[in-house]
Amino acid sequence: MDFLLSELPRYGYPVLCAALFLEALGIPVPAALALIIAGAASTRGSLHPLLALAGSLAAIFVADTLMFLMGRYTGWWVLGLLCRLSLNPESCILRSADSFYRRGRVLLLFAKFVPGINTMAPPLAGSMNMRFLQFLRLDLVGASLYVGAYFFVGFVFSGALGVVTRTYQAFGRVLGWILIAAVAGYLGFQVWMWIQARALRSIPLVLPADAAKASSSSAALIYDVRSHGYYDRKAERIQGSTRLEPNALHQFANDMPAGKQVYLYCTCVREATSARVARILLDKGIHCAVIHGGLRAWKKAGLPVETVPLEDLAAMPAFD
Repeated sequence: MDFLLSELPRYGYPVLCAALFLEALGIPVPAALALIIAGAASTRGSLHPLLALAGSLAAIFVADTLMFLMGRYTGWWVLGLLCRLSLNPESCILRSADSFYRRGRVLLLFAKFVPGINTMAPPLAGSMNMRFLQFLRLDLVGASLYVGAYFFVGFVFSGALGVVTRTYQAFGRVLGWILIAAVAGYLGFQVWMWIQARALRSIPLVLPADAAKASSSSAALIYDVRSHGYYDRKAERIQGSTRLEPNALHQFANDMPAGKQVYLYCTCVREATSARVARILLDKGIHCAVIHGGLRAWKKAGLPVETVPLEDLAAMPAFD
């Protein structure tokens, strides 16, 4: 951040465009502050207003178009990357997709003002089949509002730039403490999750290879209990496994064949969904265990997977 503030008046356009481009890709760069400083610098002749505005719009537009195309052609890969901090990335994607589907066209106009959403919106639009030209129009309007608003603030209140730079170090210290508190909160949450995992130690775990061996002899059944279902057309599951909705277990418990061993898997951190489902099934007298490491461990072991059949796919919200 200090580099951005100190070098913006000197190098101007490249630093400004780089800040906006990186922010659009999800990298935490103070692009709004860069726009304010650029607006103030324009009043003093350090930057040409039209060139600064055009360069800013171009940087955002290029980054957003890139994210849109990645969402269109990589499906959930880029969305999963953006949701990696979530305990259940697929659930994070679905919540974002549902919200974006209901408010997508309006949300694109104001997404730039909301951290997090500004990065998620373009790949969501791409993965949900929004028409490319429609996205370009909406994104251009949204980027123009974002760039214009902060640039205008800096341009009109250029006299306050000195105050901004003098108080920036104090602001940076406050921001640093906020980040430290956020990291501490995240670590505390991880500790809490570890304690919860210890409480579930009574739930049997099985290695992927052992589960594969048991299922090949028809002595066991493997169930996919991922909480999101199947939405991605490229989704894969363990070969021969069956979908089990984790929120509708009552009927399953009644229909479960007697004498069968049940193995569960998911893609959550520490097999959270599998452990929850296993606890319920064990309480109902069903012999079950959780595949340690879930689907990722199964793939890593080189065990067979299959593409989810089209008839098992649920319709993910998509724009016409």
